[in-house]
Amino acid sequence: MTDALAYFTAKLDHETDASDVFAAQRAGQPFVLVDVRSAEAWAQGHAVGAVHLPHREIAQRAAVEIDRDLDVVVYCWSPGCNGGTRAAIEFARLGYRVREMIGGFEYWAREGYPVADATGPLPRISDPLVAVVRS
Repeated sequence: MTDALAYFTAKLDHETDASDVFAAQRAGQPFVLVDVRSAEAWAQGHAVGAVHLPHREIAQRAAVEIDRDLDVVVYCWSPGCNGGTRAAIEFARLGYRVREMIGGFEYWAREGYPVADATGPLPRISDPLVAVVRS
């Protein structure tokens, strides 16, 4: 039992999900949500409130652009993408407190949380397979 408790406790120390991130945003909790995908992906759509910092640029840009005193939450495309994990490793190497948003942008969008593209906000529809749909 101790191994399971340690594993799942550590997992929650390093991961979060779209629902918890959105709730933290709404509550005004101080943290930085970082979209680590390419410029093209960011322009196509991103979580409202996120900042854009591609994972390949973190080592060069993070210290200048991201407050080291704030917690960092990173995301990439989806559960099938490891860019968020790569970004979390890089932020951790730089000494940031970092967690990965599991599900990535896909689940943020599918759960109906605010999304924008290069032109502004996009209409939102919750996917009934992953989120409660309220009428």
